[in-house]
Amino acid sequence: MDFPILTAILLAPLAGLLVILTIPAREELLIKITAALATGVGLVLSIIAYVGYDKAAGGMQFTEYYPWVEKFGIAYSVGVDGMSLPMVLLTAIVIFTGVFASWDMHYRTKEFFCFLLLLVTGVFGVFIARDLFFFYFFFEVAVVPMYVLIGVWGSTRKEYAAMKLTLYLLVGSAFALVGIIWMYLYAKAKLGFATFDIATLGTVAYDVSFQIPVFFLMLIGFGVLVPMWPMHLWSPDGHVAAPTAVSMLHAGVLMKLGAYGLIRAGVFFFPEGAKYWAPLIAVLCIVNVVYGAMVAMVQRDLKFVIGYSSVSHMGYVLLGIASLNLFGIDGAVAQMFAHGIMTALFFALVGNVYHKAHTREIGVLTGLAHQMPKVAVGFMIGGLASLGLPGLNNFVAEFLIFIGSFTKDQVLFGFLHFRVLSVLAIFGVVITAIYVLRVIQRTFMGPRDPRWDHLSDAKGVELVPIVVLCFTLILFGMVPSLLIDVINVGVEPLIAKVNAAAEIGGIF
Repeated sequence: MDFPILTAILLAPLAGLLVILTIPAREELLIKITAALATGVGLVLSIIAYVGYDKAAGGMQFTEYYPWVEKFGIAYSVGVDGMSLPMVLLTAIVIFTGVFASWDMHYRTKEFFCFLLLLVTGVFGVFIARDLFFFYFFFEVAVVPMYVLIGVWGSTRKEYAAMKLTLYLLVGSAFALVGIIWMYLYAKAKLGFATFDIATLGTVAYDVSFQIPVFFLMLIGFGVLVPMWPMHLWSPDGHVAAPTAVSMLHAGVLMKLGAYGLIRAGVFFFPEGAKYWAPLIAVLCIVNVVYGAMVAMVQRDLKFVIGYSSVSHMGYVLLGIASLNLFGIDGAVAQMFAHGIMTALFFALVGNVYHKAHTREIGVLTGLAHQMPKVAVGFMIGGLASLGLPGLNNFVAEFLIFIGSFTKDQVLFGFLHFRVLSVLAIFGVVITAIYVLRVIQRTFMGPRDPRWDHLSDAKGVELVPIVVLCFTLILFGMVPSLLIDVINVGVEPLIAKVNAAAEIGGIF
């Protein structure tokens, strides 16, 4: 394909931002339509790229390369493979539905959509970058607007949450930057020339003594964004304080940047380092799964439930990565996609309820299925996906992760087998079922409460995120090959590299 489709996807929200800057602030409807068109173009192009990806050929496709600062080996180089293409599609779906979930925004609407489109431009850039300099550049572009979006348009201790989120993520990105610079200088000495090209950097034979500390820097840097316990404390506060569309992007996409970065800039470059630190990742991710689920179970605020649920579900992603086998990483990438769609649906629905009821208290909101049946159905679909019901997208992803972790033949601490961690992770699904069904029963089921008779069900543009996100969960759940076949093409070369790497003793 000669058409630069990835650049078009990257520039679509940026073009929308520039157009919005020319529109008077009083023209709120025109601003929203412009944002919807810009993100709609990105979604259509992402679907075209996804359908047009040649799974038989595999590798990076739709590539573009333009030298930028040749002396330092920096180039605008983009492309997608089986791991990054689903993330591009995920981003396009979440931002498109996020615009419609923000249709009731009336406070500084122009600035809100400008920052929202800037944020998603950065996210697209991370997933399509083949140059490590631009990978990190877009990573920062995606993080910084969060402070403004939460600090200005948020709620519930918004200034505290915005500052906490920004400080955590910037400290994490500083660790990643140190690792990137260290690797760049090491590779320059080995190759004899400077380059940030990810494919070229991946061919360098890094010494094990180098891989172990640099992978740890990447683990901390990207692990903060996942978020990996105990570096997760910023995440639930950020979820609760953020406006609806920002919560959708935060949980649906931004958290995936961390896991994707750990795979792309961690496991790919440093397979021996990944093997060394995999036991630590495995232990910490089980804390994510069980601790996050148990804390979610006792929350009274709907957003806090989803926030801690996200911490728990991202633990499954880390478990898949820690397994370092085909099933595990296939499942990890699939779970990133499935969790992104599911949490975006949750936050869109909770935002709809909060906007009308002005509360998110589980004990106060009762019997809402009588007044808001469409919202209730959407929440039940999202809830059933969260607890891993077969036929929905999350089931396939979690099943692959459990297979990958259960077949991992490794003993930690001299007595703890990897399979034990897999069993504990499965136990997390049971806890998830408890709090999900509890929330559905208390909030939507039960007798009609006259206090909420004034609430109206989702209608018009409010139905767009519910319909699109539910359809996506069901489509990829009923036909999982649409997702897994693409992911597998991207993961197989990575696993071949991991298997070829020398076996070394892990941290435990």
